[in-house]
Amino acid sequence: MSDLQEGPLTPLSSQGTQVAARPQKLTRREERRRRRMRRRRGEEILGWILVPIICYGIYWGISAGFDVLGTTPGTVWDQLMQVKQMLEKKA
Repeated sequence: MSDLQEGPLTPLSSQGTQVAARPQKLTRREERRRRRMRRRRGEEILGWILVPIICYGIYWGISAGFDVLGTTPGTVWDQLMQVKQMLEKKA
């Protein structure tokens, strides 16, 4: 038989000796370590998303509260300093 009449090449594993290259089963400790790494990565991503949203929400809530009361943070601070001075005079 000439080289032109040969069929396609077959993979080595199907020619008789089958070497099973199964992935090694992970130990419980290694599975737990991988779960922990995935959870920490997920928490980091969630933190980078939620923390700015929470900070903006707090800022918006305080601003809305001052608007409802019809005042500003500066005015409230000045009034608190006046109360502090009055309490210092009594003592």
